[in-house]
Amino acid sequence: MTSDGRLRRGLGLGDSVVVGLGAMVGAGVFAALGPAAGVGGSWLLVALGVAAVVAYCNAMSSARLAALYPVSGGTYVYGRERLGAFWGYLAGWGFVVGKTASCAAMALTVGSYAWPEQAHAVAVGAVVVVTGINYVGVQKSALASRVIVGVVLAVLAVVVVVGFGGSHSEATVLAEEIGPYGVLQAAGLLFFAFAGYARIATLGEEVRAPERTIPRAIMLALAVALTVYALVAVAALLTLGSGGLAAARDPLARVVEAAGAGWLAPVVRVGAVLAAAGSLMALILGVSRTSLAMARDGHLPRALAMIHPKYAVPHRAELAVGLVVAVLAATMDLRAAIGFSSFAVLAYYLVANLSAATLTAAEGRPRRWVPVVGAAGCVVVGFALPIGSVLAGLGVLAVGAGVYGIRGIARK
Repeated sequence: MTSDGRLRRGLGLGDSVVVGLGAMVGAGVFAALGPAAGVGGSWLLVALGVAAVVAYCNAMSSARLAALYPVSGGTYVYGRERLGAFWGYLAGWGFVVGKTASCAAMALTVGSYAWPEQAHAVAVGAVVVVTGINYVGVQKSALASRVIVGVVLAVLAVVVVVGFGGSHSEATVLAEEIGPYGVLQAAGLLFFAFAGYARIATLGEEVRAPERTIPRAIMLALAVALTVYALVAVAALLTLGSGGLAAARDPLARVVEAAGAGWLAPVVRVGAVLAAAGSLMALILGVSRTSLAMARDGHLPRALAMIHPKYAVPHRAELAVGLVVAVLAATMDLRAAIGFSSFAVLAYYLVANLSAATLTAAEGRPRRWVPVVGAAGCVVVGFALPIGSVLAGLGVLAVGAGVYGIRGIARK
């Protein structure tokens, strides 16, 4: 911790990219690909392209804003500074709630692959371990993410090679007819995978030379993740087809089995556990830093704004987030969390795009179409998600707005 109570800037470009990849690579490939195939069918790659365009616009807007406001909090800070306190608060509320659900989903992914019969117990254990790693310093978290990302990328490379070169005799086509709505719904579910680059922005107070590092890290992480998703999706469609991919609970393990290399399935399962653990680690980092920023402004208990004198992390926020995630991981369903999280995070990025639209040329404004397309994409893709996810997301945002209003009245 620095003398003014701020976090220590210890992350360079490489570590920042790895933190973003740690959040993205596990979530999309091992959690969202199957459900997205279930609604997008053979149009899965088109849906991936739609999600990538929206993610690119969100990333460009976030990168410009992060360079201008290199402090913890991400869009919570950008909305507050560019649009007003309420919009920043609403973005932060949506992010904390939505990404807390994502954390639970990633913990449950660890449990489902590691020990399916005891998935909830393993998930809680994973949360405890990851929270402990994050507690002792963000540099240690970045080091752990670097190891995990390296292993996961190697496993995914094996899946791609086997999927392209192995047998394709078990591929089946989804029988249901897919229309534009199904493609947009699949894009919304796949967006869950791309949201990891937000972790880089929320760590803005811990990045060296943030004005230069954050934009470069965001775009590099997004480019690598998109390439990985596209290759894995093609390999899975070739081997399993849209029908087989939609039906599989563990699609990448099924890819190597169907391709004739079943002996690799345990390796893929280990990769899935590591990927989900890496995502969980980066997600808890991001949620705790946004909680820190909101606590500093009094929107969450101010005790959460405390910085550990030795480890230079928001330790109380880390522990609080870990506790909530552990409870959710013990009680929540894996797939139900994805749509809800996607809607809440799309609302978060809607505020980011609207904030970026207010930038001037001197402040590093992105091309004018970027925030426009990004904002429109967030709205369209968000409301194309399953109705239950939309209603739950709107309900959570309404609760947040109500709390804000009540607090405002109480202050008068």
